[in-house]
Amino acid sequence: MPELVQPARTHGLVDILDRVLDKGLVIAGDIKINLANVELLTIQVRLLVCSIDKAEQIGLNWWRSDPRLTMTPQGMLPPAEVDARLARIEAQLAKLVQASPATGGGGKKSRNP
Repeated sequence: MPELVQPARTHGLVDILDRVLDKGLVIAGDIKINLANVELLTIQVRLLVCSIDKAEQIGLNWWRSDPRLTMTPQGMLPPAEVDARLARIEAQLAKLVQASPATGGGGKKSRNP
C-alpha cells in the first residue's frame, strides 16, 4: 500500500533535460599545466546550459546581435532591393541579347562553317 501513496519515480532523460533547461546548469573548471613550477597553460572553462527563455531572464542575449547568427547579417540587402536589382540585370541582359547581331533564335550563337 505505500507504493500507492508515494510511487517510486524514475527520472528519464527527458525529465532531466527539462529540469536542466528550466533551471539552468553551470559547469565551471580550471585546468592548469605546470612544469617545474612554471605555469605553461591555463584553461578556464565556464559553461552555462539553459533554455533561451531562461538565458534572457538572466540577461544573456548575445545571439540577438551576433551577425553570424542573425537572419540578416549587416551588409546584406533587404529582399525587395535584391529583387529590384535582379529585375534590372535581367532587363539589361535581354537588351544585350536582342542587340547582339551574332544571336540566332532562342539566344544561341549561330555558327557559320
